[in-house]
Amino acid sequence: MTRPPTAAQRRLVEAADPDTGRLKGTPAQLAALVTRGLAFRHPRPPHDHFLTPAGHRIRGAEPEAGQPEPPATTGGFAARVGGEEAAPPGGPARLREVRSAWQGMLELRRMTNPDGATDRPCGWERSHLVRAAALALEAAGHRPAGPDGGDGGDGGYRVRETPQPEAVAVYEPDGEALLACAATLERAGWQAGAYTEPRTRTRYLLASPRRV
Repeated sequence: MTRPPTAAQRRLVEAADPDTGRLKGTPAQLAALVTRGLAFRHPRPPHDHFLTPAGHRIRGAEPEAGQPEPPATTGGFAARVGGEEAAPPGGPARLREVRSAWQGMLELRRMTNPDGATDRPCGWERSHLVRAAALALEAAGHRPAGPDGGDGGDGGYRVRETPQPEAVAVYEPDGEALLACAATLERAGWQAGAYTEPRTRTRYLLASPRRV
Protein backbone atom coordinates (compact mmCIF):
# COMPACT_ATOMS: atom_id res chain seq x y z
CA MET A 1 0.00 0.00 0.00
CA THR A 2 1.19 3.53 -0.64
CA ARG A 3 1.72 6.00 2.12
CA PRO A 4 -0.71 8.92 2.28
CA PRO A 5 0.75 12.28 1.27
CA THR A 6 2.16 14.48 3.98
CA ALA A 7 0.36 17.63 5.03
CA ALA A 8 2.84 19.73 3.06
CA GLN A 9 2.37 17.61 -0.05
CA ARG A 10 -1.41 17.79 0.27
CA ARG A 11 -1.16 21.59 0.42
CA LEU A 12 0.84 21.60 -2.83
CA VAL A 13 -1.74 19.37 -4.50
CA GLU A 14 -4.65 21.51 -3.31
CA ALA A 15 -2.87 24.67 -4.50
CA ALA A 16 -2.51 23.33 -8.06
CA ASP A 17 -4.13 25.29 -10.86
CA PRO A 18 -7.81 24.25 -10.88
CA ASP A 19 -7.97 24.11 -14.68
CA THR A 20 -4.62 22.67 -15.77
CA GLY A 21 -3.39 20.92 -12.61
CA ARG A 22 -0.06 22.81 -12.87
CA LEU A 23 1.95 22.63 -9.66
CA LYS A 24 4.33 25.05 -7.99
CA GLY A 25 6.99 24.10 -5.47
CA THR A 26 10.66 23.44 -4.94
CA PRO A 27 12.38 20.82 -7.12
CA ALA A 28 12.56 18.46 -4.14
CA GLN A 29 8.85 18.89 -3.34
CA LEU A 30 7.81 18.27 -6.93
CA ALA A 31 10.11 15.26 -7.24
CA ALA A 32 8.51 13.76 -4.13
CA LEU A 33 5.05 14.13 -5.67
CA VAL A 34 6.28 12.42 -8.84
CA THR A 35 7.67 9.54 -6.77
CA ARG A 36 4.27 9.08 -5.10
CA GLY A 37 2.49 9.08 -8.46
CA LEU A 38 0.65 12.33 -7.74
CA ALA A 39 2.45 14.45 -10.36
CA PHE A 40 4.34 14.12 -13.62
CA ARG A 41 7.03 16.26 -15.24
CA HIS A 42 6.07 17.54 -18.67
CA PRO A 43 8.55 16.27 -21.29
CA ARG A 44 8.72 19.60 -23.13
CA PRO A 45 10.32 22.82 -21.84
CA PRO A 46 9.83 24.50 -19.44
CA HIS A 47 9.22 21.02 -17.92
CA ASP A 48 6.49 22.11 -15.55
CA HIS A 49 4.88 19.62 -13.20
CA PHE A 50 1.19 18.67 -13.35
CA LEU A 51 -1.18 16.52 -11.35
CA THR A 52 -1.72 12.92 -12.43
CA PRO A 53 -5.22 11.36 -12.22
CA ALA A 54 -4.34 10.30 -8.67
CA GLY A 55 -3.36 13.87 -7.79
CA HIS A 56 -6.66 15.18 -9.13
CA ARG A 57 -8.48 12.51 -7.15
CA ILE A 58 -7.07 13.47 -3.77
CA ARG A 59 -7.32 17.24 -4.30
CA GLY A 60 -10.11 18.51 -2.11
CA ALA A 61 -10.73 15.09 -0.56
CA GLU A 62 -10.84 14.91 3.19
CA PRO A 63 -8.29 12.42 4.55
CA GLU A 64 -9.81 9.75 6.77
CA ALA A 65 -7.97 9.20 10.02
CA GLY A 66 -6.43 5.77 10.24
CA GLN A 67 -7.43 4.80 6.71
CA PRO A 68 -4.60 3.56 4.45
CA GLU A 69 -4.30 4.48 0.81
CA PRO A 70 -5.72 1.89 -1.59
CA PRO A 71 -3.28 -0.23 -3.63
CA ALA A 72 -1.40 1.78 -6.23
CA THR A 73 -2.63 1.54 -9.81
CA THR A 74 -2.82 4.94 -11.51
CA GLY A 75 -1.42 6.25 -8.23
CA GLY A 76 -4.08 5.01 -5.79
CA PHE A 77 -7.21 4.60 -7.93
CA ALA A 78 -8.35 1.36 -9.58
CA ALA A 79 -11.12 1.32 -12.16
CA ARG A 80 -13.44 -1.71 -12.10
CA VAL A 81 -12.33 -4.26 -14.70
CA GLY A 82 -15.23 -6.60 -13.83
CA GLY A 83 -15.24 -9.90 -11.99
CA GLU A 84 -13.23 -8.73 -8.96
CA GLU A 85 -13.63 -10.83 -5.83
CA ALA A 86 -13.28 -7.75 -3.61
CA ALA A 87 -14.77 -4.80 -5.47
CA PRO A 88 -14.82 -1.28 -4.00
CA PRO A 89 -18.18 -0.15 -2.61
CA GLY A 90 -20.45 1.79 -4.95
CA GLY A 91 -22.53 4.86 -4.22
CA PRO A 92 -22.02 8.61 -4.62
CA ALA A 93 -18.46 8.54 -3.28
CA ARG A 94 -17.42 6.01 -5.90
CA LEU A 95 -19.11 8.01 -8.66
CA ARG A 96 -17.20 11.13 -7.64
CA GLU A 97 -13.95 9.18 -7.53
CA VAL A 98 -14.46 7.71 -10.99
CA ARG A 99 -15.47 11.03 -12.55
CA SER A 100 -12.45 12.75 -10.99
CA ALA A 101 -10.13 10.02 -12.28
CA TRP A 102 -11.56 10.37 -15.79
CA GLN A 103 -11.16 14.15 -15.77
CA GLY A 104 -7.60 13.67 -14.59
CA MET A 105 -7.01 11.24 -17.44
CA LEU A 106 -8.28 13.77 -19.99
CA GLU A 107 -5.90 16.32 -18.51
CA LEU A 108 -3.06 13.80 -18.71
CA ARG A 109 -3.88 13.32 -22.39
CA ARG A 110 -3.85 17.06 -23.00
CA MET A 111 -0.48 17.48 -21.32
CA THR A 112 1.32 14.42 -22.74
CA ASN A 113 -0.05 13.90 -26.25
CA PRO A 114 2.29 15.78 -28.63
CA ASP A 115 -0.57 17.83 -30.10
CA GLY A 116 -2.44 18.22 -26.82
CA ALA A 117 -5.34 16.10 -28.07
CA THR A 118 -7.80 14.77 -25.50
CA ASP A 119 -9.82 12.63 -27.92
CA ARG A 120 -7.37 9.73 -28.05
CA PRO A 121 -5.41 7.74 -25.44
CA CYS A 122 -2.03 8.88 -24.18
CA GLY A 123 1.13 6.92 -23.44
CA TRP A 124 0.04 5.93 -19.94
CA GLU A 125 -3.13 4.36 -21.30
CA ARG A 126 -1.19 2.44 -23.96
CA SER A 127 0.99 0.90 -21.26
CA HIS A 128 -2.01 0.12 -18.98
CA LEU A 129 -4.57 -1.06 -21.51
CA VAL A 130 -6.95 -2.97 -19.23
CA ARG A 131 -7.10 -0.24 -16.60
CA ALA A 132 -7.51 2.49 -19.22
CA ALA A 133 -10.36 0.78 -21.04
CA ALA A 134 -12.06 -0.07 -17.75
CA LEU A 135 -11.86 3.56 -16.62
CA ALA A 136 -13.50 4.76 -19.85
CA LEU A 137 -16.33 2.26 -19.37
CA GLU A 138 -16.90 2.86 -15.67
CA ALA A 139 -16.76 6.65 -16.09
CA ALA A 140 -19.47 6.39 -18.76
CA GLY A 141 -21.77 4.54 -16.37
CA HIS A 142 -21.43 0.97 -17.63
CA ARG A 143 -21.92 -1.71 -14.98
CA PRO A 144 -18.95 -3.98 -14.24
CA ALA A 145 -19.48 -7.70 -13.72
CA GLY A 146 -19.50 -9.08 -10.22
CA PRO A 147 -17.39 -12.05 -9.05
CA ASP A 148 -19.99 -14.53 -10.35
CA GLY A 149 -19.88 -13.01 -13.83
CA GLY A 150 -22.30 -10.19 -13.14
CA ASP A 151 -23.66 -8.05 -10.33
CA GLY A 152 -26.65 -10.08 -9.26
CA GLY A 153 -25.76 -12.72 -11.86
CA ASP A 154 -27.21 -10.82 -14.79
CA GLY A 155 -24.28 -9.42 -16.70
CA GLY A 156 -21.83 -6.58 -16.60
CA TYR A 157 -18.64 -5.86 -18.52
CA ARG A 158 -15.29 -7.59 -18.05
CA VAL A 159 -12.06 -6.16 -19.53
CA ARG A 160 -9.27 -8.66 -20.10
CA GLU A 161 -5.80 -8.82 -21.64
CA THR A 162 -5.27 -10.44 -25.03
CA PRO A 163 -2.23 -11.94 -26.78
CA GLN A 164 -2.46 -9.18 -29.36
CA PRO A 165 -0.31 -6.08 -28.87
CA GLU A 166 -2.19 -2.95 -27.81
CA ALA A 167 -5.56 -4.70 -27.60
CA VAL A 168 -7.96 -5.71 -24.86
CA ALA A 169 -11.05 -7.89 -24.92
CA VAL A 170 -14.34 -6.66 -23.48
CA TYR A 171 -17.01 -9.21 -22.58
CA GLU A 172 -20.65 -8.42 -21.84
CA PRO A 173 -23.33 -11.14 -22.12
CA ASP A 174 -26.05 -8.68 -23.08
CA GLY A 175 -25.75 -7.91 -26.80
CA GLU A 176 -27.09 -4.36 -26.59
CA ALA A 177 -24.86 -3.58 -23.61
CA LEU A 178 -21.86 -4.91 -25.53
CA LEU A 179 -22.60 -2.56 -28.43
CA ALA A 180 -23.03 0.30 -25.97
CA CYS A 181 -19.56 -0.49 -24.57
CA ALA A 182 -18.19 -0.32 -28.11
CA ALA A 183 -19.78 3.10 -28.64
CA THR A 184 -18.32 4.38 -25.36
CA LEU A 185 -14.83 3.18 -26.22
CA GLU A 186 -15.07 4.76 -29.69
CA ARG A 187 -15.99 8.09 -28.10
CA ALA A 188 -13.07 7.71 -25.69
CA GLY A 189 -10.59 7.33 -28.55
CA TRP A 190 -10.47 3.57 -28.98
CA GLN A 191 -11.16 1.38 -32.00
CA ALA A 192 -13.56 -1.42 -31.12
CA GLY A 193 -14.87 -4.27 -33.22
CA ALA A 194 -17.24 -7.12 -32.29
CA TYR A 195 -16.10 -10.70 -32.74
CA THR A 196 -17.28 -14.22 -31.89
CA GLU A 197 -15.09 -16.86 -30.26
CA PRO A 198 -15.21 -19.85 -32.61
CA ARG A 199 -15.44 -22.58 -29.95
CA THR A 200 -17.77 -21.00 -27.39
CA ARG A 201 -19.64 -18.63 -29.74
CA THR A 202 -19.15 -15.92 -27.09
CA ARG A 203 -19.41 -12.39 -28.45
CA TYR A 204 -16.78 -9.89 -27.35
CA LEU A 205 -15.11 -6.63 -28.34
CA LEU A 206 -11.50 -6.30 -29.40
CA ALA A 207 -10.46 -2.74 -28.56
CA SER A 208 -7.22 -0.85 -29.13
CA PRO A 209 -6.21 2.79 -28.60
CA ARG A 210 -6.56 4.98 -31.65
CA ARG A 211 -3.33 6.70 -32.74
CA VAL A 212 -4.72 9.41 -35.06
